[in-house]
Amino acid sequence: MSTLVIVESPTKARTIRNFLPNDYRVEASMGHVRDLPSSADEIPEQVKGEKWAQLGVNVEADFEPLYVIPKTKQKVVKTLKDALKQADELILATDEDREGESISWHLQEVLKPKVPIKRMVFHEITREAIRDALNNCRTIDYQLVHAQETRRILDRLVGYTLSPLLWKKIASGLSAGRVQSVAVRLLVQRERQRRAFRQGSYWDLKARLVQAKTPFETKLVTLGDRKVATGSDFDESTGQITAGRNVVLLNEEQARALVTQLTGKPWQVAKVEERPTTRKPSPPFTTSTLQQEANRKLRLSARDTMKIAQSLYENGYITYMRTDSVHLSEQALTAARTCVAEMYGKEYLSPKPRQYATKSKGAQEAHEAIRPAGSSFRTPQQTPLSGRELQLYDLIWKRTVASQMADARQTIVAVDLQVENAGFRSSGKRIDFPGFLRAYVEGSDDPDAALEDQEVILPALKVGDRPNCQNIEAVGHETQPPARYTEASLVKTLESEGIGRPSTYASIISTIIDRGYSILKGNALVPTFTAFAVTDLLEKYFPELVDPGFTAKMERTLDEISTGEAAWLPYLQKFYLGETGLETQVKQQESAIDPNQARSVELENLDAKVRIGRYGPYIEADNGDGVVTASIPKDLTPSDLDPEQVQQILKQKTEGPEQLGTDPNTGLPIYIMIGKYGPYVQLGEATEENKKPKRASFPKGVTAENLTLDQAVGLLALPRTLGVHPENGGKIQASLGRFGPYVVCDRGKEEGKEYRSLKAGDDVLSITLPRALELLAEPKKGRSSKTSKAKEPLRELGKHPADDEPVNVYDGPYGPYVKHGKTNASVPEGTTVEDVTLAQAVELLAAKASTSKSKSKSKSSSSKSKTSSTKSKTGTTKKKSTTSTAKKKS
Repeated sequence: MSTLVIVESPTKARTIRNFLPNDYRVEASMGHVRDLPSSADEIPEQVKGEKWAQLGVNVEADFEPLYVIPKTKQKVVKTLKDALKQADELILATDEDREGESISWHLQEVLKPKVPIKRMVFHEITREAIRDALNNCRTIDYQLVHAQETRRILDRLVGYTLSPLLWKKIASGLSAGRVQSVAVRLLVQRERQRRAFRQGSYWDLKARLVQAKTPFETKLVTLGDRKVATGSDFDESTGQITAGRNVVLLNEEQARALVTQLTGKPWQVAKVEERPTTRKPSPPFTTSTLQQEANRKLRLSARDTMKIAQSLYENGYITYMRTDSVHLSEQALTAARTCVAEMYGKEYLSPKPRQYATKSKGAQEAHEAIRPAGSSFRTPQQTPLSGRELQLYDLIWKRTVASQMADARQTIVAVDLQVENAGFRSSGKRIDFPGFLRAYVEGSDDPDAALEDQEVILPALKVGDRPNCQNIEAVGHETQPPARYTEASLVKTLESEGIGRPSTYASIISTIIDRGYSILKGNALVPTFTAFAVTDLLEKYFPELVDPGFTAKMERTLDEISTGEAAWLPYLQKFYLGETGLETQVKQQESAIDPNQARSVELENLDAKVRIGRYGPYIEADNGDGVVTASIPKDLTPSDLDPEQVQQILKQKTEGPEQLGTDPNTGLPIYIMIGKYGPYVQLGEATEENKKPKRASFPKGVTAENLTLDQAVGLLALPRTLGVHPENGGKIQASLGRFGPYVVCDRGKEEGKEYRSLKAGDDVLSITLPRALELLAEPKKGRSSKTSKAKEPLRELGKHPADDEPVNVYDGPYGPYVKHGKTNASVPEGTTVEDVTLAQAVELLAAKASTSKSKSKSKSSSSKSKTSSTKSKTGTTKKKSTTSTAKKKS
């Protein structure tokens, strides 16, 4: 008897294969084998004339979905069907969440097996877990399938109904989404708060004292019987002290006068308070908390975190990474407590095993938290992992082990001091027993260093002591606007509001960045002007769809469908059809939406209008002689656009650029200009003879106000030739590029170029050859050379059968890809570099080449296609096909 086991990815297949009997064959489905059509090309001919075909859901026939097998999955399906012919039994071993349940159902529907079927689920890939799952197989859970299918249909209805409206009213290429649009609105609301923010300033005093040869610091908190103002006393919308606050607001002059007044005066301890506290460890990771902590500590995006975690799971290092649960199994509790006892000592164990309550309502995915796999936890040093995989595993290991450690015991110390009528306070913290802090401290990568940072030791002080004051200084402060969302804080907010599922947050954040609704500045998510325009439209005409409460209620309903508490069909009918359904709303509102208004972004305290155009956002203003328009630089965000910047941008458009001076070498004027990507300097004017005058962007930290003529001349002279590399003879230059200043060693066409970014303290205009050689000698990090010849492949697969040219696997900014000649094709998600075969690579490249040709052909005959499409849409409705749509089984 032979058994076919189907999982999602080749990596998972390879790992599981080690734990199954020899007569078990394991194949990978490469994710979903079918889905709703993603383009008109995928719609079957027999239903192309149906008015619902583009939507992919027949809303008039109980929301029957149109499922198709994409071209990229047809070979996979054939392989699975061929394998099934040789099997006596089929085991569907996809992931244990809703998505995995759905993949298993789709496989069953596509393969139509005539042999017995079992559904095998597990939350870790170890020998014990796989054997146990094999002995406890079940059937497909159709309630989970219905919940996932309802979510998929719901997302398609929202996206495919609202997105075309955005194309008509704002700009082509925009998209709306059930969760995506709410996330974008959160970013926009925060940016509105930042724009409305008014900065306030205040001063206080800081003193350095000494008691028994031990120095410590103290801060002014009161004057007389009144509290000294701090940042929390300010109204963010006015920049003034909040009404009703009885505080003393010091300005610089008053603060410095107070320094003079108190210098040399005696100090006395007025009060000492010690308060013992305990601190409990955090629960083990869920999907969302792992994404948050990896973003904070490792600067990983949610997408990268999930990709790395997926690899760790499939290779047997951690348990399933899509989970809302903080529960640990008895096996995990034993393993974690053994680690604590062996590595830190029994005194660091919690008195009894800790179990944590899952706070997230509707948590139903996996039954256990993310933890190291197995009945005994391998320490990070005991694994062969490296790089980011090692970092993430280390994070998971520490968090899990720390969850079973003793509480940290601390003493909080507060000391009040008096000098004349001024009251000062010193705060300290003493760690009496570190407990779990020995293994894991939130927000730091180095537990030992973090442990030291936890303590603020004050000298032994008692009431009446008179410490000596070494110095007093006045310190100025300015209130700060609300912080922008980072990926970590956005994930935290989405989860706390009950919006979406943690397993989808990575794709949501990636989508809002890819679609141009947000850009990353450092670690912050900054909404664009387009995000403002789309949010304004949705808030005004479809407020429910961007209301967090409404979206959270939808999520709860989907959870109820998964448990059988709610029916999926009535819910879809109510949401989409009828007088208040989405379809009706869009039809009613479309005529009411004025495109000119929809393309406008309303920003308070700004006379000029901001509009969304074909080539991006621009300013529109009337200067008395007519309407003037000017593009807004890409790095300028809505919260940062002020009247002064508007005037500068418009002035350049109407009066021409500002002349900084004259270039001593050419005698040409040097202009300061503002372009699409920000400010730059230009040598001379654009003429018929010189259509592209030389330009240079401003380096980081340089503004139009502080740029000197010498700096401008130097920037326009870039690249600077520094000399020749003493070892390889390559020409070394310094220049400024898209990603900042750099040095490059050019060894010619054969050898390619080697780049290194300059570091803090290096100046592109003055860097020397010896310093450039130092940088070039360092190991390369980040981006690879732009020249493909200088880029080393991750794997050489062999020669392409068509022309004997090499087919290689390379590492790119969006993951690994295969390359043949000038054609690149991404390696499918879930497939590792080691799993890629030459045959698979050739297939991927062929599909990519075919897609490229189709797009080119489509562009060249766009008018013909539009005419044909119009005819198709207005043609006679054909009888519904029963072969290309799926019937759900219950």
